[in-house]
Amino acid sequence: MTRKKLRILYLAQFLTEQSDEEHPVTLQEILAHLARCGISADRKSIYDDVEQLRLYGMDIVSVKGKHFGYYLGQRDFQLPELKMLIDVVQASPFLTANKSMELIGKLEKLASRPQARALRRQVYVMNRVRTDNERLYYTVDGINAAINENRQVTFRYFDWTAGGEKVYRREGGLYTADPVALCVDRHYYLVAYDSALGDYRHYRVDRMDGLTVTDTPRSPLPEGFDLGEYVKTVFDMYNGETRTVTLHFARHLTNVVTDRFGTGAHIRADGDGFALTAAVEVGPTFFGWLFQLGTEAELTAPEDVRRQFAHWCRDVLGMYE
Repeated sequence: MTRKKLRILYLAQFLTEQSDEEHPVTLQEILAHLARCGISADRKSIYDDVEQLRLYGMDIVSVKGKHFGYYLGQRDFQLPELKMLIDVVQASPFLTANKSMELIGKLEKLASRPQARALRRQVYVMNRVRTDNERLYYTVDGINAAINENRQVTFRYFDWTAGGEKVYRREGGLYTADPVALCVDRHYYLVAYDSALGDYRHYRVDRMDGLTVTDTPRSPLPEGFDLGEYVKTVFDMYNGETRTVTLHFARHLTNVVTDRFGTGAHIRADGDGFALTAAVEVGPTFFGWLFQLGTEAELTAPEDVRRQFAHWCRDVLGMYE
């Protein structure tokens, strides 16, 4: 294939990378670019190529006037969408700083170069706690493969010491898990089913090492698992006993409660506030969430969970007396 036959591909690439509504490219600029690529062309051939690219589906807009030219209009992602995606990448604590910048660089390629420069001026990786597990991406990919192929996974699981060293649980022995789903709650978590306990377990993906997708099929999973409904019961992915509780809130906390339990939560008017009945995993993370609302929220039932919460509050208070 001669380079001349590649002309239309070079033209498509040039329009994609260099043009947008604020930066149309002229015929002279197109011809100069093709010449740098070792391809000769004239105005008529450019007109014909542009029409072919339009027939192919590219939204090439003509600019009328003294500086006649073209720009690529509709793209797969518009600039506000790319800004939103970059914000999400920047805010993700489960991505390392290097991986964040790598992903942002790839997202910038979906815009024109002038737009990418504008995006780059807004890009900074926030100074927040981030994972330093560079292999997280591959672990996530392996978990997805295991879920799709209905396979068990094995891995080692570790904790961090105060000195920043890894300490493996089970003395470095392997965990075997039946993966159900991946979810994000500030960090990436594997939700796995423990058939022996008849319950679900959670594992921080950035604290998993050496994940292997085995040839062993997963144990049978309960039917009707709904990840969206399940995560509403879980606070910061804490594994605890699932209980149905009733809570009373001051009226102005409606948005806070809806953010936590969703718009479909069982909320009803109750005196000068409102009541909520919901399934939660009882434990320190749930108690901590409730405690921050102070006297404007009350756990009213069941009585044994209410006593657990009161005992937890007394223990915390006792440290400061």
